[in-house]
Amino acid sequence: MAATIYVLNGPNLNLLGKRQPEIYGKDTLADIEAACRALAAELGLELVFRQSNHEGELVDWIQEAREKAQGLVINPAGYTTTSIAILDALLTCPFPIVEVHLSNIHKRESFRQHSYVSLAATGVIAGCGAHGYLLALRHLARLLEARG
Repeated sequence: MAATIYVLNGPNLNLLGKRQPEIYGKDTLADIEAACRALAAELGLELVFRQSNHEGELVDWIQEAREKAQGLVINPAGYTTTSIAILDALLTCPFPIVEVHLSNIHKRESFRQHSYVSLAATGVIAGCGAHGYLLALRHLARLLEARG
């Protein structure tokens, strides 16, 4: 049975390709999803890919993933710096979590440089654009393979 990986995306990521492409790139979220699905198939992973602008919905999906997944990729977007609720939900997960940011948050405004989510993350990928999602999936596949 293939391992299931949840890929969760936070607020405003539905506007990728339109919103500040000089920072976030020209790929749309649909482009990123298609690339992730292609790589997941190659790696033998099942993928659940979702986006919400609502913190509570993201918490619900993390709790769902806790029961159904073997790994999680999260781009919390604006909730990175504000959501203890998302952190608390992630801390209940018994599997590896990779936090992804399209831009290098450490080169941006100071308020974007702190992540609550990082406290629960196995790894963090920032500044690699849409490719960061693929790096995260490859990393999770490697971790899961090592665990047997």
